Amino acid sequence: MTGTIKKPMEGKTFGFIAREDGEKDLFFHESQLVGVTLGELEEGDKVSFEVKPGEEGGKGPSATNVARA
Repeated sequence: MTGTIKKPMEGKTFGFIAREDGEKDLFFHESQLVGVTLGELEEGDKVSFEVKPGEEGGKGPSATNVARA
């Protein structure tokens, strides 16, 4: 899947991706980045990712294997 970085992440260890398919934005943690660091990403950058389903009773889905597209 693809999308764009939505929120500025300065001083954070996470961010959000606006999905191109129009579904709900996805949270991602810096540990899920591949080939890029959080500091290198800016709002509007295109990324590819996989969707990790949410855990029952926990948080919703999140993005994994996030890479610059």
